[in-house]
Amino acid sequence: MEDVKTAVIGGSGVYKQSFIKDEREINVDTKFGPVTVKQGIYNGGIVYFMARHGGGHTVPPHLVNYRANIAALKKLGVDAVLSTAAVGTLRHDMPPGSIVIIDQFIDFTKQRALTFYEGEEGFVVHIDFSEPYCPEIRSAMLKAGTKVGQQLIDGGCYICSEGPRLETPAEIGMFKNWGADVVGMTNVPEVILAREAGLCYATIALPTNYAAGITAEPVRHEEVLETMENNRPELERLLAACIDEIKPGHYCKCKDAGKYWPKE
Repeated sequence: MEDVKTAVIGGSGVYKQSFIKDEREINVDTKFGPVTVKQGIYNGGIVYFMARHGGGHTVPPHLVNYRANIAALKKLGVDAVLSTAAVGTLRHDMPPGSIVIIDQFIDFTKQRALTFYEGEEGFVVHIDFSEPYCPEIRSAMLKAGTKVGQQLIDGGCYICSEGPRLETPAEIGMFKNWGADVVGMTNVPEVILAREAGLCYATIALPTNYAAGITAEPVRHEEVLETMENNRPELERLLAACIDEIKPGHYCKCKDAGKYWPKE
């Protein structure tokens, strides 16, 4: 049985993974544009790494080419995608420094390409999102947390704002009333596109600060990067352990959605 091909998508402050060895850059052409991905080895298996915002955090969240990124991973034959996302927290019981394995999302974006399916093939595709994040990968993340002695929060609702500006206290108050737990700018449409491509995908949300109005302190992007850098070693341990927990032949319904994927 073949090994699982895994990819890590790093968000703000996550630009490399020290446990991935023999890295080399590869370029992948997709119909949505070219993508640069790092390919390396971990425990004898192929692992890909993609910096969502570019290596030097040069691409703002609303301009990330999400379709090209996911299409490139699909073209590379990736099975499982581990995504990381720095977030602001709306809850005091999900404080900065905690780790949340989110299980739901709310889309509050306004101008992004949200789907691969624009009717070009002569049919409309509606993908079920009752369970937005792969249950098998989420389970692997939670098991990995136990393995490395990290306390993870099982479940949370991520609301995605457009950015690149930070949210107002009024918006955060509304998001909280809607049932959101954490707020970020990148998980949508990434999670949607991954499901459309039939990839097993889950996200580790990393609260770095309280969202606007939750406390009296202003939100600084520098604070986000500082917190992510301080927590990077623990995050790398968690990701490596998670890859170890993803077994060949795991079954879930994520791949079923990929039946509509056009052959390139």
